[in-house]
Amino acid sequence: MTAGLTSAWQLADEEARAEVDVLNSRLEKTTQLTKKIQVCLGKLEATGKSVHEVAGPLNSETRRLQTLGHNVYSVLAAIERLRQPADSRNDEEQIIRTGPDKIGLQSYLASAKRLNKTLVDMQASNLRVNQQTKADLSRLVKSANSQLQGYFQKLLRAETPRSIEPLHYITKGMPFPVLPQATITPLGLIRAYVTNNESASASQTSSLAKIYSEIRGPYLVSTLANLSAASVNTAKKRNPEAIYRSGTNGIGTYAQAMEGLFLAEHENICSIFDREDWRLIFRSTCDAAVAELARALRDLNSHVKTNLNTDCYLAYEITEIMSNLSTNLEARTGELKTSLAAALRPVRETAKTSLAELLEDTNRKAGNIQMLPVDGASMPLVSETMQRLQTMAEFLRPISSIMISLGDGGWKSSSVANGRSTDAIPSLASFDIGADGKQIFAHYCVDTIESLLSSLYQKAQAMLRGGQGVLGVFLANNVFVVERIIRDSDLGPLLLDRLGALEQWRKKAKALYTAECKDVSAHLFDVIHTSKHRPASGQPDSLSVVKSLSSKDKDNIKGKFHAFNTSFDDLVSRYKSYHMEPEVRQMFARDIQQMLEPLYTRFWDRYHEVDKGKGKYVRYDKTSIGAVFISLY
Repeated sequence: MTAGLTSAWQLADEEARAEVDVLNSRLEKTTQLTKKIQVCLGKLEATGKSVHEVAGPLNSETRRLQTLGHNVYSVLAAIERLRQPADSRNDEEQIIRTGPDKIGLQSYLASAKRLNKTLVDMQASNLRVNQQTKADLSRLVKSANSQLQGYFQKLLRAETPRSIEPLHYITKGMPFPVLPQATITPLGLIRAYVTNNESASASQTSSLAKIYSEIRGPYLVSTLANLSAASVNTAKKRNPEAIYRSGTNGIGTYAQAMEGLFLAEHENICSIFDREDWRLIFRSTCDAAVAELARALRDLNSHVKTNLNTDCYLAYEITEIMSNLSTNLEARTGELKTSLAAALRPVRETAKTSLAELLEDTNRKAGNIQMLPVDGASMPLVSETMQRLQTMAEFLRPISSIMISLGDGGWKSSSVANGRSTDAIPSLASFDIGADGKQIFAHYCVDTIESLLSSLYQKAQAMLRGGQGVLGVFLANNVFVVERIIRDSDLGPLLLDRLGALEQWRKKAKALYTAECKDVSAHLFDVIHTSKHRPASGQPDSLSVVKSLSSKDKDNIKGKFHAFNTSFDDLVSRYKSYHMEPEVRQMFARDIQQMLEPLYTRFWDRYHEVDKGKGKYVRYDKTSIGAVFISLY
């Protein structure tokens, strides 16, 4: 059994050895195969390097040849394009020579654009070929631009009349005419071509603007010429003393026509030209018309300065009308404010200085009075001055503006009074933002009235020799004339709450006049004591009072009655000789009655029996003297 186990183990060992031999044999073959593969890879790598060394230069040369071929084709194409202008030049030249009016603007512009593009392309090229073609194209482009400029002028002139009748549009409320759309369209196309044309110079664009202003500017001037002349002519008066009345001068219609024409012209310009050109073209088109306006305003200003007392109101009206024109045009166009302000400047300065000059003129007239009415009547200068203030109130809007620019009390400034104001164009810095022009004008009116009454009072003190009574009547008459005109005119709303100054003058007048009444009343005072037989009722019994008097006292009472009669009759006589305004008569009659009647009634009740009813000393009883007082009203 042991031998059998050994034999089996030997057999297994031999089989294992045989398998190992087989594996070793296979490993040897694999090693040999690996070596062969490595040798092959080395050979393949060496071959690849050789191929790369050979193929690299060939690839670079191929790319260079491809670039050269592309350049050759590009040169050939450029040459072909350069030959095209010469080939088509004759056709385009024929169109240009025919002109836009015959060939049609659209076709003409298309041809001009093609020529322009071709010329730009040739000028951008670095090839120095076809120099003659380039010169010919440049000549054709310039010819096209010139013809388009001429066509622009022809179209515009054909639609621009020498003038139109502005009153036709104003009276019918019609807008002023603009260029028809059939003309606007081609003008706009020409302007757009010139603006967008790279070969066109800036001067060609400005030439169209110049053409426009040179054609439309004279049209504006001619249309407004008659209204300009009418504005100056309507300032002339048959009666040199006539006060100017609002709306009687043609300046309002002139400004209305100018506004309508300018707005229509601005609409034309906006439809034809680029936005950045609107301002300069509009101003250059309107410059001549504004210059003519300035000339007319200078003529009107000379007229106003010559007739300041009667025509200063025209300066106020012009100031308002021109200010409104400037504001309206500024709002609609953004232009001409400075030009219109410069044109208005002389008139506005006259309007400003007139306030001080008129006040000074009033004082000068009062100072030059050579004679005052002996009956105390008011002076015509008072009515004249108040009439002037009343008329100024009718121009309150422009005067308020002028007052604000002057400032409260500014009419007292020596620079304004002497006409040396340098405020050409008012700015915000020259205004009190919170100022009320109406209130400042009211201050001016009060200053004028106060100065007038003060001057007249001083003159009356020196010239009236009839005593304080006539001085009081004279002053009161003038005060009440002033007050009546204020209450019955447009000055009322401005000055009624400022009549305190007049009240002071009225009190002064009453004090002057009633001084004479005090002299009369002095005869009615007595210092006689009649304590004996005094009536128990408290009412004086004249018979008892007189009986209690001594002869000397009776004679004294008789003398007082006689003196009163004389002075009272003289007072009444002088009172009736005075010329009094109705309000003054009422006031003084009331003052005389209130001052004298109670005193005389008391005196008469006590002493009338001294005359024993004969009327020798006691001329008036209570009824008759009351009738005299009533007759004074």
